Amino acid sequence: MLIRILFLLASLSIAGALRAQDAPAQKAGYPPKLTIYLAKGPANACGAGCDRWIAIEGEIDRDAAARVRRFLAGVKDMQRPIYLHSPGGNVEQSYAIARLLRARKATARIGRAIVPACAGTQVDAGCLKVKAARGEVEAELSTHNAMCNSACAYVFLGATTREVAPDAAIAVHNSRLTFVIHGHPSPQAVAEYRQRQMVTADRDRAAFVAAMGIRRELNDLIRTVKFENVHVLTRLELYRFGIDTRPLTETLWTVEKDVRPYVRKLALEKKGDGAAFRLMEWRLFCENKDRARLMFVREIDETTTGKRTVVITAGTDTSVTFGRSPARIGKFEVWSDAIAPDALKAMLAAAHLQVGEVSAPDGKADLTTFDIDTTGLEPAWAQLLTSCPAVTTSSKPASPLPSAASPSVNAAPPASPSP
Repeated sequence: MLIRILFLLASLSIAGALRAQDAPAQKAGYPPKLTIYLAKGPANACGAGCDRWIAIEGEIDRDAAARVRRFLAGVKDMQRPIYLHSPGGNVEQSYAIARLLRARKATARIGRAIVPACAGTQVDAGCLKVKAARGEVEAELSTHNAMCNSACAYVFLGATTREVAPDAAIAVHNSRLTFVIHGHPSPQAVAEYRQRQMVTADRDRAAFVAAMGIRRELNDLIRTVKFENVHVLTRLELYRFGIDTRPLTETLWTVEKDVRPYVRKLALEKKGDGAAFRLMEWRLFCENKDRARLMFVREIDETTTGKRTVVITAGTDTSVTFGRSPARIGKFEVWSDAIAPDALKAMLAAAHLQVGEVSAPDGKADLTTFDIDTTGLEPAWAQLLTSCPAVTTSSKPASPLPSAASPSVNAAPPASPSP
């Protein structure tokens, strides 16, 4: 019996609670079709020296690749990073977009552009009109909870430089074939056709993954995940599959608008040659206009023994030393101490901070260090200062804390930790 296929779509899409069929993409906070525009943010919004990027967001529809091709043809600045935030969509279109990014030798990251000019949601008709206008759209950039799911992951693989922030995510699952059949074929004929198409889809995906320079284990993993489910790639999988092979990944310093606001940074560090990454977090609190506190949180490394001291150095002369033993909270260890005003001033002025750990498992001191970036720290601190409580007479220190605009100084070692 003749099976006439009028429409065949291999779709991979996730929305809402990671199940495409439960809610339209728009209800989940995504545009209903792929939206692409130029975005401009504050200084260093997308990294040191970067304030302009290309935003690609929304569901990958059947005409997405053609629109992306036309758009990129008009963008001559090849250095602009591309930020993706998408629930997925049409697989064939995602392959085509990926090849466009590969031809451009693009840098791709996962992040959400938040447009302050949008009076309603970021996906309503008015906001989409703002994003579709010619020129650059003023926006803020956030990697927190940004997602590139399903077919979007294939778009991401097309970039030659791929960077996934510690607070962003990529999720994958197997494909679902949707087709419309005219006539009255037997169930067996339909099942056989579906099986042949699935084999073809698997073969095409394997060839695509290999062409993008990604290890075949990714394709093996995708085949095991049902369409109705989703697998969020771990940091180790991102590293092992060749998607993001940086041994240290970190976020910018940003203000977290909690009940008690603070400045926050996350990082994931690969532990030597072992098969693990270690999560770390820095939280900078403003206790009042003249007093700050730095909290350092990280996953416990059960392989280490003996007393350890964490030192954070800004430049060659200034350090913040956590002298006390950390508190243990679940699988994390937490240090927290007040920061001397001069030490904070040096941190705000430094291009990077060196984080060191001194351990003495055998009575001999051993120092291991790594650097973290300070991009975003100065403006985040300036923003946090505006919400700090006033200084009381009993809590006022000998010298005030610096504002974000304070110049760098050769600071003395920090004062002894407060009780």
